[in-house]
Amino acid sequence: MNNDMKQFVIDVVKEASKLALAVQQEMVTPTTVEKSDKSPVTVCDLAIQALVSRRLAEQFPNDALVGEESNDVFADEAGQKLLDQVTGFVQRFEPSENRTSVASWIERGRDEGDENRYWVLDPVDGTKGFLRRQQYAIALGLTIDKTPVLGALGCPCWPRGGEPARAPARETITAPVGRLDSSCNSEGTVYFASQGEGAFSIPLHGTDLTPIHVSDVSDASLARVLRSVEKGHTNVGQIDYIVEKLNIKTDPVSIDSQVKYGVLASGGAEILLRLISPKMPNYKEKIWDQCAGVVVLQEAGGIVSDLDGKPLDFTHGRTLAENRGVCATNGKIHSAVLDAIAAVGA
Repeated sequence: MNNDMKQFVIDVVKEASKLALAVQQEMVTPTTVEKSDKSPVTVCDLAIQALVSRRLAEQFPNDALVGEESNDVFADEAGQKLLDQVTGFVQRFEPSENRTSVASWIERGRDEGDENRYWVLDPVDGTKGFLRRQQYAIALGLTIDKTPVLGALGCPCWPRGGEPARAPARETITAPVGRLDSSCNSEGTVYFASQGEGAFSIPLHGTDLTPIHVSDVSDASLARVLRSVEKGHTNVGQIDYIVEKLNIKTDPVSIDSQVKYGVLASGGAEILLRLISPKMPNYKEKIWDQCAGVVVLQEAGGIVSDLDGKPLDFTHGRTLAENRGVCATNGKIHSAVLDAIAAVGA
């Protein structure tokens, strides 16, 4: 990795974050359509994938892109209207683009990740958080030899230095300290890391890099737990059992998206759990939901594994086919958390 790659990932994630804020500010109810898996797709998802794809082709034309979205959503009349909106937002950053080129840039993200070096993009991780005007992330990572080595998380609504408060017993917190309405704080933060060089936070509208590191909590009973807001993305009941097993006295903190990785990496929590939802017992994690966040957390001193303690395996295309769920911690309590997971049969 060279400095051009590092600067690229920071710059393009910042640009994409600003596009996301523009969509939020101008579309009171962002236009959505339904994909085959019933998850919402917004103008924002599609516009960001088009813009990042174009930037990647300019800077690293030989690199593949694995992205979450495709242009299938433009097939019918409603989709064509959606394409018009997507194109309009892309043109604010690239005036020369048109409907045809935008659809083509989006489709470029269908690569399977078979190359030795490829980029992994989740244009809006936490789409429902975006729609609620709460937390979401633009996640871009680079893999070399199927290993994540570079990553950035654009968190347009997460204030720099924001972290969950230590909640009193039985209280759930869904926003940073001082913003318990969980609304968007457009100060914004970018979390960035490069293999072997540490992790940093950067203000969305500035350039100052501040090193970040996981917390030094070594007593699992004092840990703060992060989980998804959407109950369909995890197993809330089993998380409660794990919390009880570890003798943790505070309830898990609910935050959408890979923002959780940034919070954990900067010492705002100690445990991040993604258990198997009973609604989707055979679900396999997508690489774009983990790639960038894994680099940030590991470079900040944390550990990421699956629920069985196995490292996340990025060698199977677009999914973590050989892994089961995700367990991420500050590292110091990882073994204790895995023991608790095994004890409750999660």
